[in-house]
Amino acid sequence: MSDDYLNEKWRSTTILSVRKNGKVVVVGDGQVSAGNTVMKAKTRKVRRVGGGNVLAGFAGATADAFALLERLETKLEQYPTQLARACVELTKDWRTDKYLRNLEAMLIVADADQTFVLTGNGDVVEPDEGIVAIGSGGNYAYAAALAMTEYEEDAETLARKAMGIADRICVFTNNNLTVETIE
Repeated sequence: MSDDYLNEKWRSTTILSVRKNGKVVVVGDGQVSAGNTVMKAKTRKVRRVGGGNVLAGFAGATADAFALLERLETKLEQYPTQLARACVELTKDWRTDKYLRNLEAMLIVADADQTFVLTGNGDVVEPDEGIVAIGSGGNYAYAAALAMTEYEEDAETLARKAMGIADRICVFTNNNLTVETIE
């Protein structure tokens, strides 16, 4: 492989969270791409953390995302029933720690009551609509979910349909989905 190939920006992800009718779903596609090459089609970018009570999906550099998920687990152990506090504490560390500050990833984190997007800029954003997405196909999945929300009552069905639309539009997204749900 040429150095140019190895230095190309890795693009890989669409992560979507839908909260509706007492159910929260986090779904992620499975594609990892380098430039215009699909490197892997069945990657698992959505996980259960916090003893299975919290769903987390990641976009960005995989090793960085795993480092953040480990830190999130630690924060959830410190604040087991306070997802918002665990998220704020994680992002504070992410912004101020010399090592963590360089991590390139984003997270969607959800439990039975709340959903947040976490970034290295210190953002802990709770979406107004109960729908949020990140990654290269995130805007497509987000728009599709918003458009269908009044017509589809089931959160998982809505999320799967929206991801199907993102898959059709974004070349960095596929339909090999990992779906995690909390009711």
